[in-house]
Amino acid sequence: MAKILITGGAGLIGTNLAKELRGRGHSVQTADIKFSSEPEHFRIDTGEFRQIEEVIQTTKPDFVYHLAAEYGRWNGEDHYENLWRTNVVGTKHVLKLAKEHKFKTIFFSSAEVYGDYDGVMTEDIMEKIPIKQMNDYAISKWAGELQCLNAAEMWGAEVVRTRPVMCYGEHEPYNPYRGVMPIFIYSALTGNPFKCHRGHKRIFDYVTDSCRTWANIVDNFKPGEVYNVGGREEWVVTIEELAQIIIEVTGCDPNLCEVHGEEAFTTRIKTVDFSKARADLKHNPTIDTREGVKLYVEWMKKHYGFN
Repeated sequence: MAKILITGGAGLIGTNLAKELRGRGHSVQTADIKFSSEPEHFRIDTGEFRQIEEVIQTTKPDFVYHLAAEYGRWNGEDHYENLWRTNVVGTKHVLKLAKEHKFKTIFFSSAEVYGDYDGVMTEDIMEKIPIKQMNDYAISKWAGELQCLNAAEMWGAEVVRTRPVMCYGEHEPYNPYRGVMPIFIYSALTGNPFKCHRGHKRIFDYVTDSCRTWANIVDNFKPGEVYNVGGREEWVVTIEELAQIIIEVTGCDPNLCEVHGEEAFTTRIKTVDFSKARADLKHNPTIDTREGVKLYVEWMKKHYGFN
């Protein structure tokens, strides 16, 4: 079994991924700027080299799942210093330490790197046409991928990149900078209005489904590969359809949903291809959007003590 460190291990994906990997018998430590009650957790800032260096020296991992990042478009606008420091400088720290300590890295990018592209988002499209990323968060994630590619070219870094697509679910509390799913559900449960923008389509991804796929990277690690990981292609819904599902599941007042036109500087349609993850990583999501909303609503109710 492998020794694994997860940076960003107290977040949505990190907590669920740690559980999945431990269930398979791996030795898993987590690191995050946030506190955690999880066993073998280190509270550090990956933007500080000496802090992440000490954790690497202590844990001596075979693999590092590098998730630590500031998340989201508006968070990146309002707190851009933190975003660039964590997402880019922090990634450089991890890659520098990988060179010295010889661990394999799984870098978590984002489907936001596809930016303004309206076609089918296959992993290699970035190599074929120029893409315009539409906000600092997306730009920082693409910069992180370029750092990984440069490290592989310069000194042979062994890195797999992955691009999560609209991941949501248990262990994702509400905050105003999170994605559309937690914002809509929390607002519906608390009786607060929420904005729904027309003209946008997404494929949503329940976190435990994708964590099985990401855990499989350890068993089939192919340096240099990049994988889209999300739901199923046929599960695509408009944001209006998502809002309707949430209204039905929560039983909230439909008038809480305030419908607006397209949101500027945001990808309209994400048509994502997951065939590579199915072929290499046995990607097989089973929780569709309606079922995922039900599970997430129940977790939210329990987390916040809602009746």
